[in-house]
Amino acid sequence: MSKKTLIIGASTDPARYAFLAANRLLNHGHEIELIGRDTGNIGNKEIQTSKPNLDGIDTVTMYVSPKHQPEYYDYIVSLKPKRVIFNPGTENTEFEDLLAKNNIEPLEACTLVMLSTGQY
Repeated sequence: MSKKTLIIGASTDPARYAFLAANRLLNHGHEIELIGRDTGNIGNKEIQTSKPNLDGIDTVTMYVSPKHQPEYYDYIVSLKPKRVIFNPGTENTEFEDLLAKNNIEPLEACTLVMLSTGQY
């Protein structure tokens, strides 16, 4: 089943995990939305540098450090995703608690591993 996924920290750099995750999500048939510091495209999707109005987001996967996450707290909660994946290095207890209070599942995991093991 396809899960519309928002990648925060998207990058066009092929060495970045966010780039790999975007491509693997597409290869697994998931629709993606992208937010990053710089514009560019991954597949046919443009990286947004703002916080666009999005509907139907199932999963948000984080690729930004905890110190840069507070600017996204309200935005992500407003999207009402089912879950937020905190990839290695992005774990943030404060944000995870806020998500849980808003009935959004915080998950400390790796999107790439989840995809490769069929747990996504």
